[in-house]
Amino acid sequence: PPQVSFTLELEFSCSILLDRAEVTLQATSDSTEATPEDNVVKLSVPIRYEPNLFLSSNSNLHRYEVHPLGTFTQSSGPEFTTTVKVQNLGCYPIQNVTLHMALPALGHRQATILSVTHVVGENTTCVLQPPEEGTQLVPVPLEDLLHMDR
Repeated sequence: PPQVSFTLELEFSCSILLDRAEVTLQATSDSTEATPEDNVVKLSVPIRYEPNLFLSSNSNLHRYEVHPLGTFTQSSGPEFTTTVKVQNLGCYPIQNVTLHMALPALGHRQATILSVTHVVGENTTCVLQPPEEGTQLVPVPLEDLLHMDR
């Protein structure tokens, strides 16, 4: 018997959010059929909206002073603020977004090169956690610091 294939492309509105798309397809003919009940099919498909997240960061300190090898001091360097922003550029609401950040905090010979003094969150909950026990801390290799622009 002859067959016909259909491709349906649906476009959804930002103002009405649906959980499911329901489509009814019915084939009709001028001929007499013995089983017309199989000419109708109802499809119900769950809808999942694609997020459009934009992640940006900005710091108020753009140059960092790295002391020569062996001359690290115990005093802390200048305090600076880094702002990380997560924006939803899409028109669909997004829930349960979690952002994990690992901060490079160790230099040559496990010297501390960065410490977090405080965390402030806007419209979010921020949790500062030390690395889990057993987590391998990866120090910043000395070569990475030597080849930076001066």
